Amino acid sequence: MNSSAASPAQRTRLGPRLGPRLGPRLGPRLALAIAAGGAGAGIIDATSAFITYGRRMPLGIACGLLGMKAFQGGAAIWTLGLALHFLIAFTAAAVYCLASLKLTFLRKHFLVAAAYYGMTVFLFMSLVVLPHSALPRVGPFTASELLRGMIMQMFLIGLPIAVGARSFLGAAGDE
Repeated sequence: MNSSAASPAQRTRLGPRLGPRLGPRLGPRLALAIAAGGAGAGIIDATSAFITYGRRMPLGIACGLLGMKAFQGGAAIWTLGLALHFLIAFTAAAVYCLASLKLTFLRKHFLVAAAYYGMTVFLFMSLVVLPHSALPRVGPFTASELLRGMIMQMFLIGLPIAVGARSFLGAAGDE
């Protein structure tokens, strides 16, 4: 259905119109913002995790889906873990970039937004995703573990995603 030919009642059901405000080339710019933010966050976070946990880091991620038997897995399970890591990074980037289309302060004040978004992603993963995963023990977390994790994720996740959104979607007011 063409939303420009839709009645006001139909437009409400169709949701907000984002394209005209950001220009006709929103699709490619949005895809680039998600790709840059997701790849940047995924690579930086994976590098940190490889340094911290070693080359078996992807097996630990696969444990969230397969349980402890993932550590007996070979190359296929290792690849699955790395793919899951990047799926999470690209999903986090997509959520931020899509939200920034309406919440323009996410692009205008991207450094502050990056810090809060990194903390939010960390808390969501730690307090919602991990407890529902196949890992045998998750938590309780100490205050210092939560604080350290939030600070790291501000820079490893939040910053690359926010920079990707601002770089390809522009600062608020640029559109």
